[in-house]
Parts: sequence; structure tokens; C-alpha cells
Amino acid sequence: MAQQTTSASSARDSFTSRTAFIIACIGSAVGLSGIWLFPYRVSQLGGAAFLIPYLFFVVLLGLTGVVGEMSFGRAMQTGPMGSFGKALSLRNVPHASAIGKIIGIVPVLAALGIAIGYTVVLGWFLKYLVTATTGQLLVQDSMGAFFGGITGDFGSVGWHAAALIITLAVMVLGISRGIERLNKIMMPLFFVLFVVLLVRVAFLPGALDGYAYLFMPRWEALANPQTWVLALGQAFFGLSLAGGGTLVYGSYLKKDVNVVSSAKNVVVFSTLAAVLSAMVVVPAVFAFGADTQAGPPLLFIVLPQVFQEMPFGNVFCFVFFLAVTCAAITSLVNLYEPPIEALQQEAHLPRWAAVGIVAVASFAVGVFIENGDAVSAWMDAVSIYAIPLGALIAAVMFFWVCPKDFATKQAQMGREKPLGKWFEAMGRYLFVPLTAIVIVLGIVLGGIG
Repeated sequence: MAQQTTSASSARDSFTSRTAFIIACIGSAVGLSGIWLFPYRVSQLGGAAFLIPYLFFVVLLGLTGVVGEMSFGRAMQTGPMGSFGKALSLRNVPHASAIGKIIGIVPVLAALGIAIGYTVVLGWFLKYLVTATTGQLLVQDSMGAFFGGITGDFGSVGWHAAALIITLAVMVLGISRGIERLNKIMMPLFFVLFVVLLVRVAFLPGALDGYAYLFMPRWEALANPQTWVLALGQAFFGLSLAGGGTLVYGSYLKKDVNVVSSAKNVVVFSTLAAVLSAMVVVPAVFAFGADTQAGPPLLFIVLPQVFQEMPFGNVFCFVFFLAVTCAAITSLVNLYEPPIEALQQEAHLPRWAAVGIVAVASFAVGVFIENGDAVSAWMDAVSIYAIPLGALIAAVMFFWVCPKDFATKQAQMGREKPLGKWFEAMGRYLFVPLTAIVIVLGIVLGGIG
């Protein structure tokens, strides 16, 4: 079984290089959590002071959770359902494979659940992108009414379908020809577009006041437990820890790749994207006297109103929504991969059939939650209960169920410098308890990410 655990199937697709894998993982991490929530939270919770707990948690979770999920997937060469069964078999648990499949369905369904909601939101972004391209977006009399028109019951069926078709068309091509190529284009494009926006915003009258508001630390916020709780949630969900997508991506990874170094890159670039987003959104909104703490409506109502008042606003509105669309698509392919991989691996279906089944299931559910309140409630439920539970189960399997030193050996693979015993100890005694805390806090507070 140990030999089976560490050997890849010859038919299994894989990333062509370490760089391609890192870019794909960055693409999964650079999503709406960083672009949508981070600017709002850093403004609300102490400015630069918020970065202290955020960076603490993002480094801690990155060096344990991200490395752990990458290493677990690579070790088992399969997704959660197969990986959990193999972990149990290493402990000689009776019926290990069947039990692993039952438990492994949690992160698979969690990924599918959040992907269904995410696809609805991507449909909204596509609508905004197209109307920004045609110049129709910024001539709206009421941006709130425009947004309300596409977030009612069955309000964006066509855009929702387009989002699903675009995403799953890429996924039919597989890992190296689809997901890898998509991320190689869209991730660099995302950062280039946001740098363009950053330069433009820097020259807005009043932008300096926005930077001061953003980066001036309000130290009293560190005495507020909510700051630490929401920083933990921001870091946890911003790194896409779920026992699903990152684990599956790891299963497509070659043995000579240094996963610790790869995880560091994911941490750095996901944090850079979040900070870059805040440096664009907060000063722009601040310069025009809008509400920096508008929450989710910030992207769809407040920012377009800012672009309406900005010279060459049509151009920069298009650039902004193109950038966030890139981030949404790269995150979405990561979310859809666990159920697609599970159907391929466990039901022995060809990839096109697995993609087709996921597409039908996603649209059949998603079309009934296109209402803004419904999709918000759906995504809250999945992120509060299923996502962190999947991450917790994967962490327990890797750090506790697998034999002692197994986690360290798998993370060490492809790395010249010895990893040390700190990794497994931190995984067991810090990451696992923190993930359990995320679940409890999410339930008690109604969500923290």
C-alpha cells in the first residue's frame, strides 16, 4: 500500500513545471476574498494595524495548511476521497477505502457548493464587464437599480450560463492544456491591470488622504478581539484552505517540486494581490467621498459610481472588471476541480463526462439562487460549515492519521534543506486546532470569511 500511495498513475494529468503549479495555486488564492473583502476589512479594522494579525495568520496557515494540502495530494496522487482512504489504510483501518470515500465527500461537495455560488457572482462580473466595454455601464442613472436588476430571482440566467460555459470549457482541456494555460495568461494579466489602476488612482485628488486612512495604523483595533477573529478568517479563506482544491492540485504535482517554497510564493502573491486591491479601491473611493465600508456593494455599486466621476472612467472601469473577472475565473476552476477529479477517479468517467455532470448539477442548483440574498445565504452556509470542515478533516488525516513523520517526509520531498520537526508539530498542534476554531467562530458569529 505504501508503494501504491506514493506512485502516480501513468494516465494522470499533471502540471508541466513548478512555475505552472505555483501560478495555478496563486490563481486559486487570488479571488473575491482578497478583492472584495480585504479592502473593506482593512478599512474597518484598524488600517495598517489589521495587517499585523493578518500577516501572522497568513504565514502560519501558509506554512502548515497550504504546505500540508499540497503534500498530502502529491503523496496520495488522488483527491480527497482517495487520499483519505489511503491515509486510513496506512493505519490498517478496516474498510479504509470505503470510509475514506464517505468522509472525503465533505470537501468535494464543499468545493462544488461554493463553486455554484461563485459562478452566479462571476455572471454578474461578466455582465458588468460587457456593459463597461460597450460604455453602457457608466451611463446608468442608478447603479443600485442596475445591480438590483441582475440580482433578482432568475435575474442573470444568461450571464450565469455564460460564466459556467467559459469556466468548464477550460476544464474540459484538463490540467496542463486547460487550467495551467488559463492561469499563465490570467494571473499575470490580473497583476498588470491592477498596477495600471494603482498608477491611475495615485493621481486622483484626495488619493493621499485615502492612503493615509488605509496605512495609518489605528493601534486600538488590536485590542478588539474582532480584529483578530476576522484576520484569521481573511487569511484562512484567502489561502483557499478547504481540503479540496489545493489538495487536488497537489495530486497533479511532480515529486521534484519544493512544496514549501511553492507555498511561500502562494502566501506572498495572494497577500500582494489583497494589498494591491486595497491600494486601488480604498483611495479611489475615499477620493470621491464614497463609503469605504460599504461591504459587498462596494464592487458593484460604489466603485462604478466612482468611475462615473473619474476622467476616462469608462476605460478604467473596463480594466477593473476585466481584472476581477480574471481572478474569479482562476479561483473558480480550482473549486470545480475536486468534484470533476472525484468523478474521474472514483466513477472512472472520462473528463468530458465528469465536466458535463458537474455543469448540469451546478446550473440546476445555481439558477434557483441567482437572487442576491439567496446566493449570499448559500455561500455563507457552505463557507461556515462545509469549507472549514473539509480543511479540518484533511488536516487530521495528514497530520494525525498518517504515521508519524509521514507529513514531514512528504513535505521534504523535492527540498534540499531539511525541513525539521517543527512542520509536523505545527500541523498537529497549531493548524488543526486553528481550523477547528474557524468552524466554531464561524457558527457562533455567522461567518468570519
